[in-house]
Amino acid sequence: MSPLLLIVLACLGLGLLFAGLYVVCRRLDNYGFVDVAWSYAFILLAGWYALAGTGWLPRRILIATLAVVWSLRLGTHLLKRVAAHHPVEDGRYVQLRKDWAGNFGPKMAGFFQMQAFSVVLLGLPFLLPALNPSAAFHPLELIGAGLWLAAIVGETVADAQLAAFKRDPANRGRVCTAGLWSLSRHPNYFFEWLVWVAFLVIALASPWGWLAIISPASILYLLLRVTGIPLTEEQSLRSKGDAYRRYQQTTSAFVPWFPKKPHPTVT
Repeated sequence: MSPLLLIVLACLGLGLLFAGLYVVCRRLDNYGFVDVAWSYAFILLAGWYALAGTGWLPRRILIATLAVVWSLRLGTHLLKRVAAHHPVEDGRYVQLRKDWAGNFGPKMAGFFQMQAFSVVLLGLPFLLPALNPSAAFHPLELIGAGLWLAAIVGETVADAQLAAFKRDPANRGRVCTAGLWSLSRHPNYFFEWLVWVAFLVIALASPWGWLAIISPASILYLLLRVTGIPLTEEQSLRSKGDAYRRYQQTTSAFVPWFPKKPHPTVT
């Protein structure tokens, strides 16, 4: 099966899946579940490429395994968060309801289709290794796997630190500055991006692997300019006010780094 046909079939399948999901979310009146579906969709995509790909089987198994483990971790983390707050919707989607009030339904339906397309676009690092016939692992693939592991550990730690902070009722309305959150306002986003850098490094060992740079580049743009940091910080400013403004002044937005000055407890 040609690479183009693999991609076309993936687009069609995920497009139908997200169209059905839109109907479900509309009935639930909670569009935050699209984040969960987006994360889990990579399991289907990576599995499809691993099964239909023509490359060396151990490499197909490796890239699919890394993709599935990452997808399961992120998707399950988001599912717990969204389900725990349902029917209360994530603040980002509440804001989109306001921004798109004049034509909300069609715009949100299109948004869901864009999510499906983005999965296929970002999935290039899973496709290219699945087509690589070389019967041995390249050093870049081993380096990429090691970087992937470090990124997964970092993201898991960041999520756990934030969850522990939120579980304490005394922290309600306060800003989390525990652990990695004292070095970055969004360490979870940073390590999420690093996962995609790892996938790029693995893909570079395959023919046309440089094309996979679109994945970490797109993720970085989305996190820094679109749906990641901008919307999250807008919501944090609305809910935490001056405490979060002080946090912004002292703590790196993305890359973990030392605070500009000793970081006091923010109340």
